[in-house]
Amino acid sequence: MKECVNRKENLKFCTCTYVSCSRKGMCCECIRHHREVGEIPGCLFPKEAERTYDRSVEKFIEVMSK
Repeated sequence: MKECVNRKENLKFCTCTYVSCSRKGMCCECIRHHREVGEIPGCLFPKEAERTYDRSVEKFIEVMSK
């Protein structure tokens, strides 16, 4: 994985609480990973829903339609 030149700046705004994530602050890599596995990146979820680590499309629809 190539180092992201914007990583330091991105980390200021990254809301992902998954501590051991190797893509933290590398938005392009994060989006690619979650897209490949049929998920939504955690940063698009509301804070409490993000902490469940359920990145499924179904969970996203559930929390966003409330």
